Formats: sequence, structure tokens, C-alpha cells
Amino acid sequence: MNNNITVLLVEDHTMTRMGLSLVLEQAEGIELIAEAEDGLTGVEKACELSPDVILMDIGLPNIDGIEATKRIKESGSNSKVLIFTSRDNEDDVFSSFKAGADGYIMKGSSPIQTTNAIKAVSEGTAWIDPTIARLVLSSIQKNDVTPKPSGEMNYKTGRNIYGLTEREMEVLGLIVEGLSNPQIAEKLFITRATAKAHVHSILQKLYVDDRTKAAIMAMKEGLV
Repeated sequence: MNNNITVLLVEDHTMTRMGLSLVLEQAEGIELIAEAEDGLTGVEKACELSPDVILMDIGLPNIDGIEATKRIKESGSNSKVLIFTSRDNEDDVFSSFKAGADGYIMKGSSPIQTTNAIKAVSEGTAWIDPTIARLVLSSIQKNDVTPKPSGEMNYKTGRNIYGLTEREMEVLGLIVEGLSNPQIAEKLFITRATAKAHVHSILQKLYVDDRTKAAIMAMKEGLV
């Protein structure tokens, strides 16, 4: 029985696509089943093949990767979409996740980072490139400091609003970094059951139903 993670690669740049193909073909536990050179073809192949993970560029011909992601998700597909791009501005990041993306990784990442990101999103774990997380958090922090009429500064107090404990804040930070429950447990020296319980509590308190949404809300609300 083949338990490999099946991947559809959607990338218009020939050399980049060839390089990624080589990385994926050599990766253990991953099977590259198809490639597409534009957004429309990517959508068609995603609906036809139902890959576990779609590695999606943003700057594509016909329709871009964000629109392609939206169409794939609206089709009812269970495929996870991992955005793989050189674009590092917060508009593209938020637009990608709003369209339904399950992760965001920068071109230039090492082969091991890329394959780890694919494996993470396939398991339902949020994966956000650390560079992107810092960029978006920096933008949020700048926008969250606004002058009141009195001249006092108003800072968001997200943890108080959602009632997250200090430990849950730690766990949420690790979710944003893309760590799985076993990795969180190892990092914090707690059992896997405890890590799972913390994640479950965080999702309930943030009123979200998966880790990716929790990670995005954490960045948007300035929780990490």
C-alpha cells in the first residue's frame, strides 16, 4: 500500500519547476504525481487528481495562485494548498490564507524545509515561513498602536480578550512556527496528551476549527 503524500506542483518558471521536481522525487514519503504551468491548469489537475498537497506559486499565468487556491477550495477539494512564492508582503499572505491556503513558504527555502512544510500541511499543521511570520507580526504591531484623543497609546491586549493562559500563549507561538503536537510536547517538556489538550483549548478560545486559522488569528490579533 502506497502511503506517500501525493503532490501537485503548480509553477510557471521552468527552471524552478525542474528544481522542485527533483527535490520532491528524491524526498522520502512524497510522490510528485503531476505538474502545471498556469493557474487554470492547476485547478483542473487538482480537481481531477485530488492530490494530498498542492505546491502553489502565486505569480501564475491566466489566474494567479491565490485565485487558483480559492477555486480549488470552493470546489470542495480536500487537498491542502501550500503557497510557495518569492512574494513576502502581508497583502499576499493574508489574501492567500483568506483564499484557503494551508501554509506559506518562501522560495529559497532548503529542500528539507520544503519537504517538512509539505508533510506538515498534509497532517493539518499550519506552516508559516518564519520570515513571513516576523514580517506580518511587525506590520500588525505597527498598526495596533494608535493614538487616543487624550494622547495616550492604545495597545491590543489579545491574550486578555481570549483568555489564553501563559502556557497556551507559548503553545500558540509554536503553532505559528509550524510545530506539530509531538514537537510542541518535546519543546515544552510536556506529554503529547497535554500538548493536544492545550491545542484543543486554544482552538476553542479563539473560536476556530483548525491550527492554520489559529495561527492566522494569532498574527492578525497580535497574540504572538
